Amino acid sequence: MTRHFPLILIALFLFSACESQDSMKEQSTKEHASAVDVEFLSNSEQDSPGPFSEAVRVGNLLFLSGQIGIDPATRLLVEGGILPEARQTMENIKATLERHGSSLEEVVKCTVMIDDIAEWGNFNEVYVEYFPGKKPARSAFGADGLALGSAVEVECIATIS
Repeated sequence: MTRHFPLILIALFLFSACESQDSMKEQSTKEHASAVDVEFLSNSEQDSPGPFSEAVRVGNLLFLSGQIGIDPATRLLVEGGILPEARQTMENIKATLERHGSSLEEVVKCTVMIDDIAEWGNFNEVYVEYFPGKKPARSAFGADGLALGSAVEVECIATIS
């Protein structure tokens, strides 16, 4: 047993050194992950309508909060149902993207929440006006009760060049 004792000590030392190196790698990875540039953005011209950011930039991605058909001048939901609301929603998205250094051409993903799924075709008529060429990836679902009684809400993810 005494003859193997130095070998056991060497093995324990090497094992300890490997554990320490793995721990350092894990810490370095955690530091790198937290070093990603994140910025919480708002519209400086208006107060936030709720407890959320208008958009959040993470690296070169821009995550927009859900937009509804609020007229920025009156701060009221536009009247007339799904078509005018969808158009105002898309205008709001376009303005938000441009305000934060992006555009509709850089949208890569949209999520659409629609109060009455029977209005889906009407929403799509407006949607394709804003994305006439390549279409972003998209998810959609019917929702019962959107903010302020809205007929539609859309959130997007876009790149920033």
